[in-house]
Amino acid sequence: MAFCLALGTVVVWALTGPVFQYSETWQLVINTSTTIITFLMVFLIQRAQNKDSLVLHLKLNELIAAHKGASNRLINAQDFSEEEIHLLHRYFTKLAEMARQDHNLGRTHSVEEAEENHETKIQAGHQPR
Repeated sequence: MAFCLALGTVVVWALTGPVFQYSETWQLVINTSTTIITFLMVFLIQRAQNKDSLVLHLKLNELIAAHKGASNRLINAQDFSEEEIHLLHRYFTKLAEMARQDHNLGRTHSVEEAEENHETKIQAGHQPR
């Protein structure tokens, strides 16, 4: 509907060109109109994207909260500061490295558990293959 309205407006504007002798004012009308409409549409699109993003985050939060083994520290991660996000990235990088050293990427689900398991193995003298 919106596309048809926009197309109709452009067609009417183009057909009125000869009436206004293709003047600068005639051109300015369409340029100004499209600029204003584009400006307003940016805000509508941004609002829709923000809503979609928030809904996606809520769904992810629900999955994290519902999963018994998941770390609740990631709930609402989208609200974390950049420093907190980098800190979590370092933790999970460390977790992945520890799992890689153990040759088992699925053994642990939290940094704390990984560190505890790693320390237990060191104390027991267990060496990864």
